[in-house]
Amino acid sequence: MSEPRTITDPADPRLADYTGLTDVELRRRREPAEGLFIAEGEKVIRRALDAGYRMRSMLLTPKWLSVMSDVIADAEAPVHVVEPALAEAVTGYHVHRGALASMERKPLPEAAELLAGARRVVVLEGLVDHTNVGALYRSAAALGMDAVLLSPDCADPLYRRAVKVSMGAVFSVPYARLDPWPDSLEVVRAAGFAVLALTPAPDAVPLNEVPVDLLRRCALMLGSEGEGLSAEALAAADLKVRIPMAHDIDSLNIAAAAAISFYAVSHHR
Repeated sequence: MSEPRTITDPADPRLADYTGLTDVELRRRREPAEGLFIAEGEKVIRRALDAGYRMRSMLLTPKWLSVMSDVIADAEAPVHVVEPALAEAVTGYHVHRGALASMERKPLPEAAELLAGARRVVVLEGLVDHTNVGALYRSAAALGMDAVLLSPDCADPLYRRAVKVSMGAVFSVPYARLDPWPDSLEVVRAAGFAVLALTPAPDAVPLNEVPVDLLRRCALMLGSEGEGLSAEALAAADLKVRIPMAHDIDSLNIAAAAAISFYAVSHHR
């Protein structure tokens, strides 16, 4: 058991992992470089631990000591106790959930390793909004996608906002980076996957008309929030597919489109 220690100085070096959490550019560079990520809230912390991530430290306001008592009892990492005002001064925002943990990242697997045991995977190109990444991961976990493959410029799935929006689902679906892009799509195809590019293009095949044999082992590729898939990614796909829509609506936001398409491909087992 780690004995909780009260900290009263916002400049205390023991709080270094939690400084400036609202500075997206700083954190997106710093966290992968230092091999850490931040889990926010009781449920997310517990899910990270259940997924086998090792805790570096925990930051709690006093009222959360009893709620997290079982986690504290098992913790080998230091547990820092701070007043809410000090937590806000350190992190840069009001920590209303009152519980944060700094967790150690795991080494990223190679894409080929994830593909070996998978049947349906998600390939993402250029998603930069952490909220969308978190929402997409939650759908991927709920609808049975086996892995997520990211282009080099996709947002970090373990960034605090993505983890929070996903409610910890980012810990349930393994991911890897595809680099170089889009040449590494050949790794996906070599593993026996049909690469299906989701696009609103009128010449794309409606998802409900995609041949079943292509859905038995497929990689569903989705593009950025604004422009969608690049011309290079579309050219590298085996088939362009679309969600049939009515009332002259030509597209959906990325989270909605992802959920619908995940269901459509996972429905064929």
